[in-house]
Amino acid sequence: MKRVGPIAYREALPDGERTGPDVVLVHGFPESSRMWVGLMEALAATGRRSIAPDLYCLGDSKDPGPATFERNLEAFTEIAAKLAPGPVALVVHDWGGFIGLAWASEHPDLVTALVISDAGFFSDGRWHGIAEAIRAPGGEKLVESFDREAFAGLLRADGADFAEADIEAYWRPFESGRAREATVEFYRSMDMEKLAPYDGALEAMAKPTLLLWGEEDSFAPLSGAHRLQREIPGSELEVVEGVGHFVFDAAPERAIASVTGFLDRVAG
Repeated sequence: MKRVGPIAYREALPDGERTGPDVVLVHGFPESSRMWVGLMEALAATGRRSIAPDLYCLGDSKDPGPATFERNLEAFTEIAAKLAPGPVALVVHDWGGFIGLAWASEHPDLVTALVISDAGFFSDGRWHGIAEAIRAPGGEKLVESFDREAFAGLLRADGADFAEADIEAYWRPFESGRAREATVEFYRSMDMEKLAPYDGALEAMAKPTLLLWGEEDSFAPLSGAHRLQREIPGSELEVVEGVGHFVFDAAPERAIASVTGFLDRVAG
């Protein structure tokens, strides 16, 4: 792991000549840049450099104070400017969609292509039930009640068979760091209406876009993917059958092949 200030990040470099723009990957909750390791290795094998930061208080990133949407967006903007000033292909999952797509909407000239996986980006969107419970009064007690078993159950709730080593790595900042408080801070800060300034931005960008979605996602339902497909001109939707929210963990070979194949076709 490398670091820019409090933010830890991974970097994967091709062995030989670079063949296309850099790729920046933004993970979601409750994972970290670890979720991208297999994809980053595959991108390097195709000649692409990639970087993937850990959001505040997840993975190996340090405690910045409130881990809000705004602070994460600010930190990501700084990371992108320093490490991958563009143009870049952007890959996002879950929470990473809020942060990465907000950044892309503010910097459309720095984006060559988008891969959006199981992530909403709608100012009239609604949180799923677990998120609403965390956002509500008493959410701190709910998150504090998580033990490792409950945490593993959350990750495996819609069918992904996470390896014990992965669960242990994702659990570590919850057990020994400030990830519990950061979880509440992010969820409570992320009012969907904050996305209103970005309404229509992805449509206006009209960048080549792959929507990679789990058919049985119970956190970011497939209806969101269909809506994005309607809103983003020329976007491609690939639905992974029998898979839930954590597509890159439940069907890694399929997901990696889809992303690398897409970027080879559209991102130079």
